[in-house]
Formats: sequence, structure tokens, C-alpha cells
Amino acid sequence: MNRSTMLEQLRGRARPWDVIIVGGGATGLGAAIDAASRGYATLLVEQSDFAKGTSSRSTKLVHGGVRYLRQGQVGLVLSALRERGLMRRNAPHLVRSQPFVVPCYSRWSRLYYTVGLKTYDLLAGRLGFGRSRRLSARATVDMLPTIQQAGLRGGVLYHDGQFDDARLAVNLAQTAAGHGACVLNYMKMTGLMHEPDDTQIIERRERSGVVVNWTDVTRRVTGVELEDLETGERHTAAGRVVINATGVYADAIRRMDDSHAKDIIRPSQGAHIVLDRSFLPGDAAVMVPKTDDGRVLFAIPWQGVVVVGTTDIAVRETPLEPRPIEAELEFLLEHAGRYLVRAPRREDVLSVFAGLRPLVVDASAAAGATARISRDHALHVSPAGLVTIAGGKWTTYRKMAQDVVDRAAAVGDLDARPCVTRGLRIHGGSNTGATPDDAALGQYGSDAPAVASLCQSEPRYGQLIHRALPYRAGQVVWAVRHEMARTVEDVLARRTRALVLSARASIEAGPYVARLMAGELGRDEAWQREQVAAYEQIARRYVW
Repeated sequence: MNRSTMLEQLRGRARPWDVIIVGGGATGLGAAIDAASRGYATLLVEQSDFAKGTSSRSTKLVHGGVRYLRQGQVGLVLSALRERGLMRRNAPHLVRSQPFVVPCYSRWSRLYYTVGLKTYDLLAGRLGFGRSRRLSARATVDMLPTIQQAGLRGGVLYHDGQFDDARLAVNLAQTAAGHGACVLNYMKMTGLMHEPDDTQIIERRERSGVVVNWTDVTRRVTGVELEDLETGERHTAAGRVVINATGVYADAIRRMDDSHAKDIIRPSQGAHIVLDRSFLPGDAAVMVPKTDDGRVLFAIPWQGVVVVGTTDIAVRETPLEPRPIEAELEFLLEHAGRYLVRAPRREDVLSVFAGLRPLVVDASAAAGATARISRDHALHVSPAGLVTIAGGKWTTYRKMAQDVVDRAAAVGDLDARPCVTRGLRIHGGSNTGATPDDAALGQYGSDAPAVASLCQSEPRYGQLIHRALPYRAGQVVWAVRHEMARTVEDVLARRTRALVLSARASIEAGPYVARLMAGELGRDEAWQREQVAAYEQIARRYVW
């Protein structure tokens, strides 16, 4: 996957694209795979890097949603559990089963959660990740050595999924490109193209239950205007249908099409803290079923650290770099301290991060707390034919993509072609053979032997980028050559997860990473200084 090659593909396209997708997060990338694998000529553009926003800031879970089951959203849970199983089958190098323990401090709660989680197992069916069971107090402590034991009556064990969100996003982009899609990061959509004012179109189409009316006063969307943020070069791309998959920014894109469009997104922020592994040794994660604000809280072992999250607060602003507020972080520390023998303190936090959820507002939830708004997804088609997909979560990205491409094919009057992604392996997910000794290389799946070979090709490529991080110089080079990494942040935040594992260590690694990248990209020392400064400014937001 090479950006120069993708640019040539964009420049050389004389005919309209079948499908143009705006937004390079989980949903947009999933839609690109779906459309391209059906044989549609597909273009995806992202104004920053792939998964720069919400899609790299999740709780790292692939799950059906235990909380949604308690709320009676059985359909949502059932769909998510099925998709969870497909994710593990199609991306086995990044998605794995994770045991969770619900610590119970009353006999009633242990019975209650046993029944609930048995129902969770039944809904998962053949795609389940493991059976739940009751645990004695002794067995609970064996699995969670650092859990608070005062009053502990036992626990309930169940299984859900864990993954690396940003790495999966990169693999989705590679998968889409492998099926012929043109995928471009740092390509900003600056405007929508419409039919000329004098076009007279009166047409009614019905496809898959969709009704679209275009009249002589509604000019159909016919493409996008683009700006390459690296070079300033401007492009136009004509398309038979445009999909808006921009998450929390979906309403801004909708207003480019219709200045009077009413908001359908209510953004919510979720914060996380990252702790040293000593706070939760062993393989099991902790699930706290109810916090003071009614949410579920997780403490999860992940890539050598412990991720604790998440919060849920309504926000008005949607910055590209959201920052947790003090109250959120104190909330997480306090609740972690209630359940762990060693209560974490502020100085124990290795990194903090926050993501913005693009929750879809409906009439019944508009005035409620964001924790009560459905996490299901919604489709919207404007009178001019702009197709917007909003809501949902990582676990259901494939189903969201299938639904939006089905709708887009109808709106764009494309030949009807079946979705093939249910059994489509994601890049890196083919039979990988021997597992590398280096866990950081295992994330590459079937690419791991090639990455390992690159790391061994020169002595300097085998060096760690920082003594406190598990990544080697060769991985930086690989990210530039094969994964369209363009900035130091791309490498340290998403191609590797250095920023999440330790914000301070990643800042110290910045200059070395900049030098490696400059050699690959042909950049000078001024570029290196700019990159280091820009990365430090971002990474400081992850230090608490």
C-alpha cells in the first residue's frame, strides 16, 4: 500500500468512481472493502490518517455489549455477537478471546450475573468465545490476584474479544487496496460537487426499500472536491454515489450538501487511563458491572499494560485531538481503587486518552444521558443522494459497511451485487505459520515474517526505538514503505501503539523515529524538527 501509487490512481481516473467514501475510520474502511470486493470502482479519502479519530481510541474490545443486554437491547447484542465471531475468524492475528471476571460482593449479584452471562453465551451460539461459569471466592482471587477481597463472595467468568483497533484499521485499508480500492490519507474533502443549476431531473427510484426523490430544485451530488494536505494539490473526483462515513463530523458534511440539515449526531466522550501491568497481573480482565454513573467499567490487560475505561459524557466540541477532563480521570482512578488492592495514583498513569462516540439521536433519547442512547447505527439519504452512515461501534463495522453499500448501490443505480465480506479474510489474517517470538511482530499476522526479515536486514533496524517500548526501527521503516505512515504521529500513535503504552517514552522516541522516516521519505532536517515538535505537542495531551 503506497501513497504515490494511490495518487496516480486518483489522477489517472477518467471515468466517475462508482462509490466515493469520505472518512477513513472503521466504518469508512469497512465500506471501502465491501464496495471494492463487490467489484465497484471505489475511492476513499481521509483528511488525516486512517483511524486518527474515534477508531483508534476505543477500549480495545470486540464485544456484544453486556450492558446492552441488561437494557433489553437483545437485537443489538445478537448482531454484535455474530459480528464479533466473524471478526475473530477474519482477523485472527488481531482479534482474540479475552477472559473477564465479574467480582461479586453478594450472593445475589453472583446469581444475577451468572444467569445474564449464560444468556450472553446462548445468543453467541456457535460463534461464542468460551462458556461462562460461576467462580468461588478462592477461584476469583486466583484469576484476579490484586482484586479487593474484603466481602468478596465469588465471581462470574465470561469471555469476550480483544483487539488492536488502530492496527486493524491499517489492515482494513490494505485489504481495500488489495481489492482495487484507491485509499488516501491526508486527502481532505473540501466540498461536494452537484449537478449544474439548469439540470432538470425528475426521477423516482426504489431499491431495497429506499425512496429517493430528485426534482428540478434538488441538485444531485455528483462527486467531491479534494485537497492533498501534503502538497496543496487540488483534485476533483466524480462519483455515482458519495458515502459520508465521518463519524462525529457527519453533520458538518451533511450541511455541505444541505445547509438546513438538522443534526443527527450527539457526540459523547469516553476517557481511559493506562497503568503498569503490575496493577492487574494474570490473563483475566475485570468487568465492574455498574459504576456511579450506571456504566460498565473495564480493567483490561493489553499489550503489556492495563487499560481502564471508560466514561461517557456529552460534549459539544469535537476536536481532532479530544482530551480527557480532570473529572473523568479522577472517576477512573477512584473506581479502579475500589476494586484493586493497590489503588492507582495519578503518578502511576502511563498514558491517558479519549475518544468521541458518534451517537445517533432519536426522538426518545434526545433528552437523555448519552449512556442511554442506542449504540446501533443509522442510515440517512439526503434529497440530493448523499448517503450518511452514523452510530454503531467497532464490533459491527462489517455489518454497517454491508448496510451502507447496499443503500449506496441503490441510490447510485449501480448493478446489484452481493456482499462477500462475511467470510473475507482481512490483510494479515491468512494462515500465519509459526508465531514470532517477538509479540510486537505477532500483530502483523502473515506479514510478520517479512517485517522480521526487514528488522534483521540491517543492524540498526533491529534496535529498539526506546528501551521502554517493544518496537524496533525496522517497524518504522515498514510502516513508511508498506502502511502509508506519513508522520511521526502515524508511527507512534497508530502503526505502533507507543503513545498509548507510554506517552513519555514515545516523546523521547520521537527524534529517532523522525530520522528513520526522513531517510525513507526524502525529508530534510527542518522536516524532522517540525515533526518532533508537532508530535510532542500532541503526545503531551496523553500525559496526566
